[in-house]
Amino acid sequence: MKVSQNNTFDVVIIGAGVVGASIALGLAKRGLKTLNVDTLPAAGYGSTSNSSAIIRPFYSAIESCALAHEARSRWLKWPEFLNADDESGHARYTECGMLILVAEEDKKLFQPSLEAMQSVGVAFEHLTVDEIGKQFRFFNTASFSPPRLTGDPGFGISNKTPLAGGYDIAAAGYVSDPQLATHNLQRAAEALGAVFIFNTRVTAIERSSGRVTAVTTHHGEKIEAPVIINAAGPHSSKINSLAGIADAMTISTHPLRHEAAHVPAPAGFGHGPDQINRVIGDSDTGVYMRPELGGNMLIGSLDPACDAKDFVNADHYNNTLTEQWTQQVWRAAQRIPSLCIPNIAQGVVGLYDATPDWIPIYDKSPLPGFYMAIGTSGNQFKNAPVIGDLMATLVTACEAGHDHDNDPVKFHLPALQRTIDLGFFSRNRELHAESSGTVLA
Repeated sequence: MKVSQNNTFDVVIIGAGVVGASIALGLAKRGLKTLNVDTLPAAGYGSTSNSSAIIRPFYSAIESCALAHEARSRWLKWPEFLNADDESGHARYTECGMLILVAEEDKKLFQPSLEAMQSVGVAFEHLTVDEIGKQFRFFNTASFSPPRLTGDPGFGISNKTPLAGGYDIAAAGYVSDPQLATHNLQRAAEALGAVFIFNTRVTAIERSSGRVTAVTTHHGEKIEAPVIINAAGPHSSKINSLAGIADAMTISTHPLRHEAAHVPAPAGFGHGPDQINRVIGDSDTGVYMRPELGGNMLIGSLDPACDAKDFVNADHYNNTLTEQWTQQVWRAAQRIPSLCIPNIAQGVVGLYDATPDWIPIYDKSPLPGFYMAIGTSGNQFKNAPVIGDLMATLVTACEAGHDHDNDPVKFHLPALQRTIDLGFFSRNRELHAESSGTVLA
């Protein structure tokens, strides 16, 4: 199988999820000849396809908040940003806003997020528990914190206090079809000369004179490139092992199994003219919820302490719904007593490529020419429109001789007219203390 007349590219990107496809577009805009190699049959076919695809600026660090708010400006003008047609149409971003419900004990935990949004210029409104009750009439505004498993004797019993209130953020929403959004990025990159191949696994990363030179695929094909980028999602740690750098980093990534439930939306929650349409982050019960087109809603876990972390082998894991589905749906039912719980579980099972502080790694590596955009699953889908430009800026600077480890590259966010330090996403950072330690990061 020949992917190029001489099998030589400027950059090989391992992975064609939403991050890998965005990187292809970012590099192609700079005139580089790129190749994405993916083991699956199509772009966005893996963990991206199972993403809840929530777009929100609620992050505990200024850098993360700024990156997400910059990306939102591109989601709002998605076809214009792509500047390319797609025979499948363009993905739709629905800006419905987001309500963060806060338990009394979590008020201090979320203070950094409020400060980050204020710094970036994200508007939000503080709602009292009475205001929440009036606007969201189907909510029970009692506090059940801390989140519990259904077998706990205290499950479903209020702790005798109301919620501490909430924060309503207008600049938030969700993308209806994350796989289509990835296909859009693929087509935009291809329009600029990028190449994508599928059903192909990288089996070796070759090097010469101390830097990468090529990848070898399971077809036995050698593809030469002076730059290789690991955007392999849940398989990123395996690719790092192929490159021989897995033990040369402070921060590592691990595939974390997650379930998302699909249930009928309660009366009053949805897309109708008199309905409430919000993404909900409920730290009090440990779940998030968002509307789904077609009268459904999606329920996921915010990774509270009661939910055991299920780290798995990315090639061998249980991809069927389990008791975790029940835990999430019943916790959501504490907040929404009218929630209809179906007898047959429906939803998706996917993998997060998670770091210990839930903040991604966008960095060079100890191996010259080898770069990483990893640890992104769970909360980085929203940043995809910007990640390509971010990685293009990083790669271009480092390949020109910039010492990123000692003088981190700065990345300009044009819509916000501000600059962030890419050292924040370093592979060798100390764990960020301001992180919430959950997917809300």
